[in-house]
Amino acid sequence: MSWLSDQLACLPSWLLPHHAVSRLVYHLARARQPWLKQLLIDGLIRAYRVDLADAAQPDPRAYPDFVSFFTRALRDGARPLAGDEHTLVSPADGTVSACGHIDGDQLLQAKGRTFTTAELLGGDFALAGEFADGEFCTVYLAPRDYHRVHMPLAGTLRSMTHVPGRLFSVQGATARRIDRLFARNERLVCVFDTDCGPLAVVLVGALLVSSISTVWAGQINPHGARRGLWRTTYPASGEGSVSLPRGAELGHFAMGSTVILLLPPGPFAWDGAVREGSVLRCGAALGAWPSAEEAVA
Repeated sequence: MSWLSDQLACLPSWLLPHHAVSRLVYHLARARQPWLKQLLIDGLIRAYRVDLADAAQPDPRAYPDFVSFFTRALRDGARPLAGDEHTLVSPADGTVSACGHIDGDQLLQAKGRTFTTAELLGGDFALAGEFADGEFCTVYLAPRDYHRVHMPLAGTLRSMTHVPGRLFSVQGATARRIDRLFARNERLVCVFDTDCGPLAVVLVGALLVSSISTVWAGQINPHGARRGLWRTTYPASGEGSVSLPRGAELGHFAMGSTVILLLPPGPFAWDGAVREGSVLRCGAALGAWPSAEEAVA
């Protein structure tokens, strides 16, 4: 991509009123007038060549509104899980924007651009310290992709933090040209405790992403409510606790966006096929930790 084409692609992100446009899209996506919802659904299918072969409901006319189509479920068995309980799997269908080692507290956004774990996590330096010199993976979900997000490992929810921010587009051009993009956009930070250590799953909002939902809390900040930073903590067991197996649905985006995984330092090894530009399917292996037997050996 040339500098000029990147700049032109970024222009709407600088000029448009992010939240106002996203609120408008929120309502359009939920409109149930048959002609309007079908116009939107058919337009998306044509523009992005959406493949419905794996959808639980492959008939695009069966969906009551655009958002139902966008967040459609998959048929059983469409995304088998790779490996065993020590295997980290992709949380979503998408493309790897960046992945690899966290250099102290620095994560790669795109060539020549970085941001810090503390910035991404809403200024929580103590939490960021748990991932210092760990590993990360950034997965971009295009409009054609399946938009539900699943657990990359089995884990128990420790906390959920909403971080307010902008809604820049998160396509490749903006990642290359807008500094600290993922640390500037609105995002939801979900921290889990797992057998392999802490795991952060960060759902990053973007232009036209007017809704993020989780399976335990439902829609986050409906209609733009509670715009400030807020955090909810969860018990490790008993009433109010949330434990999810590997591969279980975690939440969904009501439009395309990005998921960032943060892993602690340790003997994790990336799968050789996972690199910038890799196309992923939910449940595919990203890498693995050694088993107890392997660790002893």
